[in-house]
Amino acid sequence: MGIRSNVLGLAAAVLMTGSLYAQAGKVAVISVQGAIIGTKDGQKASGELEQKFAPKRKDFDQRQAQVTQLEDQMRKGSNTMSDDKRKDLSLQIDEQQKRLQRDMQDAQDELKNEEQRLMQSLGQRMMAVIEKYAKDNGYSMVLDVSNPNTDVLYASSTIDITQDIISLYDKTSSNGGPATTPSVPGSAAPKAPATSHTTGTVHK
Repeated sequence: MGIRSNVLGLAAAVLMTGSLYAQAGKVAVISVQGAIIGTKDGQKASGELEQKFAPKRKDFDQRQAQVTQLEDQMRKGSNTMSDDKRKDLSLQIDEQQKRLQRDMQDAQDELKNEEQRLMQSLGQRMMAVIEKYAKDNGYSMVLDVSNPNTDVLYASSTIDITQDIISLYDKTSSNGGPATTPSVPGSAAPKAPATSHTTGTVHK
């Protein structure tokens, strides 16, 4: 699914509060795109999209096979068929190929719009979980490493809270409904190293 520049932009706006050059306290990193896809809601949405568009993919495969068959017919009989027959067959191939390409593009645009709509919905709920999680656990900065606009040259895996957020999201989201405001006990705190180990690793 596919991860979604509109969601990544939203993540950057919410997560990158303050300057990268600020003196950060506890710092964490997360792949927002990976977190969304990794949740039960994300997996369910991905499965539903796959199921919805599977018939169209099957139809496109069949139509492409028909075009290929006509092309093969043209290639094998080009020396024996009449000029009129060759011309008609060539026009038929061209027409079917163009129509197939248009329909495939329309389907691709439709799929992209569906993905964006679902990712926006899931992304908004994900942001609420991340923000509350960060506040409850004393993080002053959380960086989205799945966003190509986030300048993170190096980050230790010990400060990656992606899996923690996935687990928390699943616990606080019921049947695809809005995630409730999480209350994170001390035992659920992410496995982040001391501040002296995190500052400097994610700054330019």
